[in-house]
Amino acid sequence: MASQYYQEMQESFKNNNKSREFPAHTAKVHSVAWSCDGRRVASGSFDKTASVFVLEKDRLVKENNYRGHSDSVDQLCWHPTNPDLFVTASGDKTYSDMGRENINICWSPDGQTIAVGNKDDVVTFIDAKTHRSKAEEQFKFEVNEISWNNDNDMFFLTNGGGCINIPKVLTLTEKVELVYPELKSIQSINAHPSNCICIKFDPTGKYFATGSTDALVSLWDVEELVCVRCFSRLDWPARTLSFSHDGKMLASASEDHFIDIAEVETGEKLWEVQCDSPTFTVAWHPKRPLLAYACDDKEGKYDSNREVGTVKLFGLPNDS
Repeated sequence: MASQYYQEMQESFKNNNKSREFPAHTAKVHSVAWSCDGRRVASGSFDKTASVFVLEKDRLVKENNYRGHSDSVDQLCWHPTNPDLFVTASGDKTYSDMGRENINICWSPDGQTIAVGNKDDVVTFIDAKTHRSKAEEQFKFEVNEISWNNDNDMFFLTNGGGCINIPKVLTLTEKVELVYPELKSIQSINAHPSNCICIKFDPTGKYFATGSTDALVSLWDVEELVCVRCFSRLDWPARTLSFSHDGKMLASASEDHFIDIAEVETGEKLWEVQCDSPTFTVAWHPKRPLLAYACDDKEGKYDSNREVGTVKLFGLPNDS
């Protein structure tokens, strides 16, 4: 029997299943993310810019377009508690000035450290206040996505061999100020039989999810580090994941022309958002069931009438 939550969300999406797109860039959008208060959404693009929108009722109004990079903006993330601050990672070898193309970026939950991963599988830890490097770690495997756990004491990496690597962050302190994190590898988990692409933690801290080229999304218990269940409705590699604000829904997307929305506790499909091309970035609003996402460019392969470089919202009222 379907849970009460399942029934409530099904009813909600029946009345709020409209998607609307908003012009954001002149080329493919690589990344979308919400500010911690949910007032703004930012996007990074192949056009070398980052755009910021303000959410006004049921529409996005562009606030600014940032032009600081000389190459594609591959990923971005907001400060965990400051709604006016976000960082970007680009192929032009910034944010970290390490001389290599950066492809991953994440902010520690305490807001003190930014981790940047590059194409040479080096992860650099940067002091968020001074913007100086605290530490750098060269890994001997393909690093795909990086993330802290919600408690800020474990650092997770997904790799090309299908594993989740979990070094523990041991903080060395001097005068109560964080000097740098030292990584001591404590565990490697075989999560998937092929390349493990993405990882996301749920807001409650109970679970994290990983997506792989095997087209599976797996859900893991944070405390036990065991797989709880798998979601298998995608046919193509799972490229992007996002938990809803209450941790009860998980959105996943790929080259499939839909976004799967699952109930976390049962694995049941709650909804399916139809798309006209592959989707490589999804992000739930931090306070309500509103999903931001971006699809691949047309490039002659999809609907030639569709706008390039748009950000979409799903979960809008049908009559809006």
